[in-house]
Amino acid sequence: MKKILLTLFFVILGSSAFAQYRVDRLITAGRSALFYEDFVLSIKYFNLAIGAKPYLYEPWYYRSVAKFNLDDYTGAESDASEALHLNPYINDIYDLRAICRIRQNRYQDAIADYDAAIRLEPRNRNYWFNRAICQMEDKKYGEAQAELDTIIGKWKDFSNAYSLKAEVYLHQKDTVQAEKWLDKSLGLNPYDGDAWTTRAYLALGRREWAKADEALTKSLHFKPNNVNSYINRALARINLNNLRGAMSDYDNALDLDPNNFLAHYNRGLMRVQLGDDNRAITDFDFIIKMEPKNFMAIFNRALLHDKTGNLRAAIRDYSKVIDQFPNFWTGLSYRANCYRRLGMTAKAELDEFRIFKAQMNKHIGIQPRWSAKTKKEMRKRSEIDPNKFASLVVDDEPKYEHNYKSEYRGRVQNREVETSYLPMYQLSYFPNAQNISGVQAYDKEVDVLNEQIAKAQRQKTGTQLQKATDKIYIVCSKEQLDENSSMTLFSLIDKLSADLSVAKDIDTKKSILMRRAVAHSMLRDFEAAISDFTYYISLDENSSLAYWQRAVCQTELDEFNKSEGKGVTNIHSAEADFSDAIRLNSNNAYIYYNRGNLHAGRNELSKAIDDYTIALKIDNRMAEAYYNRGIARAKSGNKQAGIQDLSKAGELGLYDAYSVIKRLSKAK
Repeated sequence: MKKILLTLFFVILGSSAFAQYRVDRLITAGRSALFYEDFVLSIKYFNLAIGAKPYLYEPWYYRSVAKFNLDDYTGAESDASEALHLNPYINDIYDLRAICRIRQNRYQDAIADYDAAIRLEPRNRNYWFNRAICQMEDKKYGEAQAELDTIIGKWKDFSNAYSLKAEVYLHQKDTVQAEKWLDKSLGLNPYDGDAWTTRAYLALGRREWAKADEALTKSLHFKPNNVNSYINRALARINLNNLRGAMSDYDNALDLDPNNFLAHYNRGLMRVQLGDDNRAITDFDFIIKMEPKNFMAIFNRALLHDKTGNLRAAIRDYSKVIDQFPNFWTGLSYRANCYRRLGMTAKAELDEFRIFKAQMNKHIGIQPRWSAKTKKEMRKRSEIDPNKFASLVVDDEPKYEHNYKSEYRGRVQNREVETSYLPMYQLSYFPNAQNISGVQAYDKEVDVLNEQIAKAQRQKTGTQLQKATDKIYIVCSKEQLDENSSMTLFSLIDKLSADLSVAKDIDTKKSILMRRAVAHSMLRDFEAAISDFTYYISLDENSSLAYWQRAVCQTELDEFNKSEGKGVTNIHSAEADFSDAIRLNSNNAYIYYNRGNLHAGRNELSKAIDDYTIALKIDNRMAEAYYNRGIARAKSGNKQAGIQDLSKAGELGLYDAYSVIKRLSKAK
């Protein structure tokens, strides 16, 4: 009986340990997917972990991070709250929830979170700083100033605190104190783009256009993607009669934010001034589409239609404005002129009579009586003066883009193209959606593997019909898996694991191991993938494909571990695997390209360039190799050669290269 109980104990213990292992692996794989910004996949992993052990705070926390990066701030806040319910002693989670609340403009709730975070970790100045920003955004200027005084007392060299004090003083209309604190901030850190932006707002308020231009130029040097800085510098340059520079600033602002109202409106006015009428119409069309009742834009478009000879379109626009502003004499006069040019004399005379009558009434002191409804509507538009149709539009209040000090800030999807290397070539069950040349990457070993898979499928089902996971491709991308794709891969792993447990001959085992390893790597479970590739190599040490793909997984795992603050342990074995793969298949351009990426990641630029060059000798149409060699050359100081490579990459269809060329060309 004791023996039975003891056996049962070990079974239960083993099962428990296995479950723990599975959950740990799920969390690790989820964090890996999170690192590679595959947020949908990471949520899938954390869902499974939560389903298995809902009392662990980690998967709730990490799922919150994933949702945050998908701009789901409500869902992220909910998960962070659950994580804090399970473990209220993790200050980072309070920080995350606070940022979620800030994104929802709930500053008091965010302040409460920073209160808790500071109690747990009072030495983290970012929490203090963010709390001060929240207080300012909530218009609690006195509290914000007191908070900033505390920060400056604790961290005397923290320049951001000085510039934020200046901003608070600006909100309080105290420009003298604002300038004083700005001087202190820039004295500590002359490279602070936010401080230069604040200085620019001071200069704009005083109409010191040259100083504003200079300050905004410095701000944009340090923060080149600030849309408002371009728009404000354009305003300064117009007042300095630098129209070419102003037009360039509006163009840059719209490159960064194509829907920006101010940039479109003011650029339209500038185009009118420069005689570029048709393109000015395009700008006003866009504005009116965004704001159908923007009568200033409508009137400007009417003038342009009038000028370009589209008189009926001009009359339609004039009429819309006149309907809203019946005593707008300028509009009536212009419409009358259009009517006369079209031979519509009676309508022209009616408009001219309305102008004459309104002028006479004004002369003798008679004012038109409006209904209560009309008065109410006009009060809503009291700030609109149609006679100022040619005036630039400016913001009533300066717009700051606050840099909350947090690891979660700015990690959003749809980022601009960065000057970074393209990923390694690796195996996938899904063809490359961004295939450049239209030709699928090819390797003989992969072709043989696919033949084996197809043969096994025919033997099992007696049909040629293929499923999504019955073929393996070589891709140069990191797929963002959706729910269905990730479920398909999880199911495939379970099926292959069952097949492997009963497989007898070596060839069958090899085929299963390779397929399972690919599935694991696509799901960012690199440890499991490496384990399968290692098993494969023990069965066949002459497979260049296995060495090649194991090296890819080792590199990816090191990259993830590095982001977690862990040591890099696989880099030498990855390099050895690439070398073994090249020894076994020296005519494979993809392997040289991948090894080039390995060197580039270690900043061994000369070695990286050499490997990319060999890859291009084997395949002179590999756009990715030109692209990465271009970046490596630019980083090594040979910018012109880098641009030439990037140009070739663009020519071959990799159009992101042109964005990088533009960035390199602008860089000093």
